[in-house]
Amino acid sequence: MTLREPEFVDLPTARGLMRTQIFRPTGDGRHPGIVLYSEIFQITAPIRRTAAFLAGHGFIVAVPEVYHEFLPSGTVLAYDQAGADKGNELKYAKELASYDDDARAAVVYLKNHDAGTGRVGALGICLGGHLAFRAAMLPDVTATTCFYATDIHQGSLGKGKADDSLARIPDIKGELLMIWGRQDPHVPGEGRAKIYSALTTAGANFTWHEFNGAHAFLRDEGLRYDAELAHLTLGMAVAVFRRRLG
Repeated sequence: MTLREPEFVDLPTARGLMRTQIFRPTGDGRHPGIVLYSEIFQITAPIRRTAAFLAGHGFIVAVPEVYHEFLPSGTVLAYDQAGADKGNELKYAKELASYDDDARAAVVYLKNHDAGTGRVGALGICLGGHLAFRAAMLPDVTATTCFYATDIHQGSLGKGKADDSLARIPDIKGELLMIWGRQDPHVPGEGRAKIYSALTTAGANFTWHEFNGAHAFLRDEGLRYDAELAHLTLGMAVAVFRRRLG
């Protein structure tokens, strides 16, 4: 599908307006929605290309600025040490409740979009993988894809580094697609095993895929990009969304 020019909406949250970029197909048809959560760097060029890829497969994609209460609208952190340091600083400065409130705002927006079907999924990368995991706890989210989600195994998302994501797995009623790179130092083997065990114990509806890939293998900038793996795994995500969202 061809795409409309991307647009911006400012969604109200408990901590101010959340600038959100919208990607969607042309034409008059109705489409399911996907909340796309970025890495710690916010809405970079690779994230925009991922959003366009999803929208081109028939979805309305909303990409929120995850640090909207800390940074001016439109801020993009660079893929360098300074950008990584700032992104990680804000990841642990933000309240866990704020992450969850942001998720509700984005899901409500897509559920009620004039061109939507009312069906909503989530996809996230790195930090965004964890945010998508938590968005999956909302009853309106019926399909979720998490790419190498950080902090879940440590329970360290948000201010105070004490999230309850593993404990709240029973709240996830939709289907999960969990994708990992075995050479990812941020989520080592023992961490992945801990998450897998928790999902299995809770009886979650999930599929689990580990590949020989580094952290950020999906990002089409930098030396860790794996084009073959990105092509394969994004296709897997689209298949799940089409099957569960229609």
